[in-house]
Amino acid sequence: MKKNMIYIVLFTFIPMLYLTSCEDMFGDFLDKQPSNELTEAEVFSLWSNTEKFHYDTYNFLRNGALRINDSWMDAATDLAHTSYSSGGTRTSFNIGNYYAEAGAPELIATWEFYYRAIRKCNMLLSHIDNVPKANSDTQADYERYKMNFIAESRFLRSWFYWELFLRYGPVPVVTDVLDPQGDLLSGYTNRPTNEEFINFIMKELTGCETGLMDKSTEDNNIGRICKPMAAALRSRIALYMASPRYQVMTWQEALSAAEYFIATYGSQYSLYSVAGNTPQWQYQEAVLSPVHLGNNEVIFWRNDTKVGWSAISSDTPVGEGGRGGLCPSQNLVDMYDMANGLSPFSEYDETGAPVYHGTATPAVNAAGGYDDANPYAGRDPRFYATVLYHKSIWNNAEINVIKGGRDNPVGNANATPTGYYARKYIPEDILSNNHSLTDYRNWVIIRYAEILLNYAEALNEVNGPSSEVFEKLQLLRDRAGMTAKLSLRSDLGTKEALRKFIRKERTIELAFEDHRAWDIRRWNVAVEALARPVYGVEVSAGAGGNPVYTRKVVQNRVFTEKMYLYPIPEAEVWKTNIENNPGW
Repeated sequence: MKKNMIYIVLFTFIPMLYLTSCEDMFGDFLDKQPSNELTEAEVFSLWSNTEKFHYDTYNFLRNGALRINDSWMDAATDLAHTSYSSGGTRTSFNIGNYYAEAGAPELIATWEFYYRAIRKCNMLLSHIDNVPKANSDTQADYERYKMNFIAESRFLRSWFYWELFLRYGPVPVVTDVLDPQGDLLSGYTNRPTNEEFINFIMKELTGCETGLMDKSTEDNNIGRICKPMAAALRSRIALYMASPRYQVMTWQEALSAAEYFIATYGSQYSLYSVAGNTPQWQYQEAVLSPVHLGNNEVIFWRNDTKVGWSAISSDTPVGEGGRGGLCPSQNLVDMYDMANGLSPFSEYDETGAPVYHGTATPAVNAAGGYDDANPYAGRDPRFYATVLYHKSIWNNAEINVIKGGRDNPVGNANATPTGYYARKYIPEDILSNNHSLTDYRNWVIIRYAEILLNYAEALNEVNGPSSEVFEKLQLLRDRAGMTAKLSLRSDLGTKEALRKFIRKERTIELAFEDHRAWDIRRWNVAVEALARPVYGVEVSAGAGGNPVYTRKVVQNRVFTEKMYLYPIPEAEVWKTNIENNPGW
């Protein structure tokens, strides 16, 4: 009889998608990598083997940093550009080539990767009731462990399906265990409607919540799926499904989902802050400080161990010895308000960005205090925590992007094309002692700031501007040190104006956390955001040593209506004759 090797399919994908092994990722509950030579019968005949098999499924939670052939998803949006020409988004998404090899880890491999993950969940759910109890466990412990595993598998399967939905639309829902040696979608070529697909996911998330752990912060369970994660993911999905592109759910349902999380779990979470630190530090540490060291803002995350120079070198300025990597755009820089709480520009569009009117410079709001000759003075502290700009300090050295300068040397093809380098998600202390130190850089999937933004957006769509909307937004601004009251701004008095502001606020608060690509799609403004130029700045030495900033076009991007969804991989279409997405 043929042996059914059930693990090998995972490990063939790990190198391509930059995943670490289980023992490098989570708490003590993942203390040993499972064998890749166990048969299905062997896995589910011993509780310890089943346990390892289940925990290994967590490896399918992807890390967003450098995920697409050494580039980030946000570099496929108007927020950034990859400095080196080999970056996956630069040679696929940005030029409209959705079949490019460089974009394969995102555009092509995602399909099979997540269906493999879903198969692991289905296997666990199909067999766990027949797995014998470990001798060391009481019957009560055994029943509790099974309940947790079943609930975690249902959650993870829902997450994997949601990730597929964002990229491909409603895909076949498979709950059976398919043959890994054959066609994983045999008999599953009919695609459900948006409503049918989302109903399945939401019912799964609601149904699994009671079986999950209360909170996964204990040393031996750090990172495991817990009750608040299910509620937080429902909040995200409800918000998306109420949005203009889908309209599968109502804005009231989206509001209720956010309200449920806040009412049920809000006492366990808050915006991260530590007394005595600057607003800039509070914001940057919201994604860098790990949960087990007291960060109670992070709800759902991929829990990795510390990383070193090799993990950040591709996104570090060339003057520091890095490759440049994720370079913020002028488009993103222009979205940051002034520290006084006012907007630097006079007009914003449905994408949350300033209106450029065919030029690289938006019309300035005279009341805001913005000066194009000194553009980085007096800005939102979140800007300083996200972007490295000319004359900012990084590892005790000054960033210099003047042509021929330290971070823009002549002949270096990886020097920033936008005039900026990324600071967010890059632990600066790794650079000390000749880049020999290590630090945490866990990938955050959902944090409490998003729940507040979900609430504010949904409530504004339900009732328009209100004290409750401003209250939630003000929490984010106050944490950033921008205490001027939003409720006093005369330009935010209508639902339409506040909608644009919320979209801008969401973009900058969640920048480089893999939100922008999906937000502009759900808002139905992806063509407007992604088909316009990506701007940057050229810095030159002026009279008296004062730099001169000249805006420029970095790249004219390509985005058409069919690119709202990815094409289903050609090989899958050929094998199954499944209906491809419109236009592909």
